[in-house]
Amino acid sequence: MRLVVATCQVDYAGRLSAHLPMATRVLMIKADGSVLVHSDGGSYKPLNWMSPPCTLREGLTEDGRTEWVVTSKTDDTLRITIEEIHHESAHDLGVDPGLQKDGVEKHLQELLADHPATLSDGLTLVRREFPTAIGPVDLMCRDAEGLSVAVEIKRRGDIDGVEQLTRYLELLNRDPLLTGKGTVRGIFAAQEIKPQARVLAEDRGIACAVVDYDALRGLDDPTERLF
Repeated sequence: MRLVVATCQVDYAGRLSAHLPMATRVLMIKADGSVLVHSDGGSYKPLNWMSPPCTLREGLTEDGRTEWVVTSKTDDTLRITIEEIHHESAHDLGVDPGLQKDGVEKHLQELLADHPATLSDGLTLVRREFPTAIGPVDLMCRDAEGLSVAVEIKRRGDIDGVEQLTRYLELLNRDPLLTGKGTVRGIFAAQEIKPQARVLAEDRGIACAVVDYDALRGLDDPTERLF
């Protein structure tokens, strides 16, 4: 990532036009090719930006000032005229592991582990974080007929979550200890499941369960705990 603090003017031309007069701002050029212009306010949102794929050309204006011209694949143009650079640095941030959500999702898993029958009648817990070679399954359960059921839990269920559970099921169904009584089936549980994810899950024989977090919290009575 390249960070530049500069006194600059920014002009955008595309489906609409926008102008930022000369002022000191932070210019951010990320490894994915995006270019963002930030002020010292407005929270996280940039004043203007260009999303990848785009190209950045650095040159000089007729009066000798530095000029960056950022062009998108649709020929929109972000022109940054720099009067003075106050600071410039570059940093290799490496590969980001992505956001690992905790809190609600973790508590949701705990609540469903305590009350698996809310997902399907007769469902009982075998183990939380059931280990596999490609990662742990959130809940491994057993249904009323004694068949193994793998449960993947998300706050918001999308296609990636269905794909993840599909990979788990493919692996689990190779284990004779789990398939002795029949095929391991899956339940995709989330507070909200996107329509495309539901279609994909049902096409693959995976059941979907929309979970009411607040209702589950009502089942978790703190007065009944020892600790």
